[in-house]
Amino acid sequence: MTDFLSNISEIPLNVIDTNISFDQYIPISIATSNKDLVFDVSSSKEWEAYLENYFSKHKKTVAFGGYLEVRDIYSRSEHFNKLSEENQRNIHLGIDLWCDANTDVLAVLDGEIHSFKNNTNYGDYGPTIILKHSIEGNEFYSLYGHLSLESIKNLEVGTKVIQGEKIGTLGDSSVNGDYAPHLHFQLIIDIEDYYGDYPGVSSKKTLDFYKQNCPNPNLLLKLPNEKPSLRIKKTR
Repeated sequence: MTDFLSNISEIPLNVIDTNISFDQYIPISIATSNKDLVFDVSSSKEWEAYLENYFSKHKKTVAFGGYLEVRDIYSRSEHFNKLSEENQRNIHLGIDLWCDANTDVLAVLDGEIHSFKNNTNYGDYGPTIILKHSIEGNEFYSLYGHLSLESIKNLEVGTKVIQGEKIGTLGDSSVNGDYAPHLHFQLIIDIEDYYGDYPGVSSKKTLDFYKQNCPNPNLLLKLPNEKPSLRIKKTR
């Protein structure tokens, strides 16, 4: 499936506003191992201030990354945090695109609405849309999390969408699980019995399964992986 996904398009595919050119994108890491994050990433306000400085420093508009990153941020929420290290869910399964609230979110490929839901646990996706794609006999799904509430109003399961069509907008911290605004974009092979939701963070115990079932979204997005210096002083 990874070869198939990689070969769907030779060029990068958009999942946010096409008015933001790819040269306005920059990689970022919020991994536990990144010691340059000298602020509390669990605070949406501090994280928004950090991003504002990050964009200003690098003269960019969108920061992206995060597939299979081990992150501390999830320890703030009982929705992810378990007693044993083995069962703690802190390994990110999608790619995040950090940018302004209200940014348009686009269907990555032709498909249909599989499901949608407002996932209201603290630290969860908030409003979420899942699309189903069937291409050359291959079926898979794309998940768009941390949307605005308006994004899931008046939707109908089964509605057809085309590649690049606007399906929603990004929410702010009041509705998106208390994060700085961003899109969580994830690919899923087997949706199992989930509806409007699917795990976006894995534990060590379940990682082998999720790495197979949730391949790297960059197979479609094809964004560069070079990471610049990340050190920015804490803002107050």
